[in-house]
Amino acid sequence: MLERITVDEAVRELRPDFAVLVMTAEGLANGPSDAASEAWLREAAEQADAADPHVEAWREAYRAFGAKPKRTRPSVDALLRRADALPAINKVVDAYNAVSVAHALPIGGEDLDAYQGPAHLVRAAGDEPFDVIAAGEPAVEHPEPGEVVWRDDAGVTCRRWNWRQCVRTRLTEETENGLFLLERLAPYPLERLQAAGDELAARLREISPDVRIESRLVGGA
Repeated sequence: MLERITVDEAVRELRPDFAVLVMTAEGLANGPSDAASEAWLREAAEQADAADPHVEAWREAYRAFGAKPKRTRPSVDALLRRADALPAINKVVDAYNAVSVAHALPIGGEDLDAYQGPAHLVRAAGDEPFDVIAAGEPAVEHPEPGEVVWRDDAGVTCRRWNWRQCVRTRLTEETENGLFLLERLAPYPLERLQAAGDELAARLREISPDVRIESRLVGGA
């Protein structure tokens, strides 16, 4: 998977400065949130900076493909706005949410085994399926034409770049192999992106000492 993840040229034209640190973590031993993962969330809240320039860079990126960032906020914007009240989900999700808040960085966490083919960042045609839960029942939505989405061979895995993940690939307590996407725009330094990746890897090793982690930087203007 790692070497086959791509960013489409149409997305590069929209934001040539985009880079994503992709990370796989195989052999996870996830479980319910615990005292350690909840402490990570509290510590991250103390470091949260909603005025970080990276947040505005993401709002600009959303406007560039027609999204309204006040209605559908970039994930890092949404997390930082509720940093003091982030819910504990499970140990691995708590880990990457804490790193996201502390580093003002959008991070997506996915179940690698739920993927059908590699992940691609593209501009949507508009007919791709996106699995959701609506009114308590499984449902299928579709992105807007031209919307920036992550997708695999089966459909959209995350809409509006990093706004909302699908149900099919969500990371649960049963997840054994994870995929993480750490997304950066200028002026965010690549060194800071790598530091966030290192911190996430360290958290995952605390949860699962035998986890096997690999990473790759895609882009980086």
